[in-house]
Amino acid sequence: MNAFLSKSLSDNRKLLVSHAEGMSIENLRWLGVWAIAFLFLVAVPVVEAQPKIGFLGSGPSSRPWHESFKREFRKLGYVDGKNVTFINRFADTKYDRLPVLADELVRLKVDVIITPGSNDTGAAKNATKTIPIVFLGAGSDPVVLGLVDSLARPGGNLTGVSSIASELAGKRLELLKETVPKVTRVAVLWNPQNAGSTQVWKESQPAAKELELQLHSMAVNSADQLDSEFKEAAKAHSGALVVTAGALLTTNQVQIINLATKYRLPAIGAGREFVANGGLMSYGSDGIERYQRAALMVEKILKGAKPADLPVEQPTKFELVINLKTAKTLGLMIPQNVLARTDRVIK
Repeated sequence: MNAFLSKSLSDNRKLLVSHAEGMSIENLRWLGVWAIAFLFLVAVPVVEAQPKIGFLGSGPSSRPWHESFKREFRKLGYVDGKNVTFINRFADTKYDRLPVLADELVRLKVDVIITPGSNDTGAAKNATKTIPIVFLGAGSDPVVLGLVDSLARPGGNLTGVSSIASELAGKRLELLKETVPKVTRVAVLWNPQNAGSTQVWKESQPAAKELELQLHSMAVNSADQLDSEFKEAAKAHSGALVVTAGALLTTNQVQIINLATKYRLPAIGAGREFVANGGLMSYGSDGIERYQRAALMVEKILKGAKPADLPVEQPTKFELVINLKTAKTLGLMIPQNVLARTDRVIK
């Protein structure tokens, strides 16, 4: 019982005693009933409203990031329907829906909005200047994308964890060249409608020059363009493939991997799911670490911290994953110096 409640009960007890002096037995009986009712009312705990967490994503609700974050948030003691309420809004790769979905979360007065990529984070930022927004990757550099003022001092109502996808563009090209030493031309699959994917394409170009590689652009903004783009990449004598991240490309990942196998293109993606679905290799930040750190950020905000005071965090763990079964299908022998650096191997 807090001090305020103790003082209140003490004051009311004195008031009841003073009024009781000189009362009849009947009046005292009614006074006792009212006193008991009062004590019952003040003893009933106040039920606080559950915090509401809004999820805003460019892709479908089935994307792994959604469940991964909830799993890490659950480890901190937050369970949907018990002490927190989750509200989902997903655009199913229809980017033009994001502003409307973001506005819906604002009208529902969620306490925090969580976003996985650059487009959905931008839509959330445009929808509110007050509700805290925590991004789980933002696809690339959030400063370059104009989402935050700086990593150390985000400013405004946004913070989160950067996946530094664009900074890793050169590393993926380097790994491809080490794995396929004879490669001279690499196709890059990217989505011009996705800000993060576009930034990775831009960052790939200077890195390719340093590695003496020519790049073939495979720009797609819908899944029905994939077949024709792979045909063009084959005609251009592309010897390998880089697949950038983003809702459209991630949602159609299996089709992309099947086409890469059909055209015998060794392909590298950004996360382990790409390899689990049959892609040759992936290199990127450790997803589990990213979700753990984002979950801690959200908890701090629910306890009163301001996003502007929480620096944007960058990953400290990275993993290289290789699918040896896919390598065998492509007739490719993975060099020992690459295997030695692999964190996870799928056989």
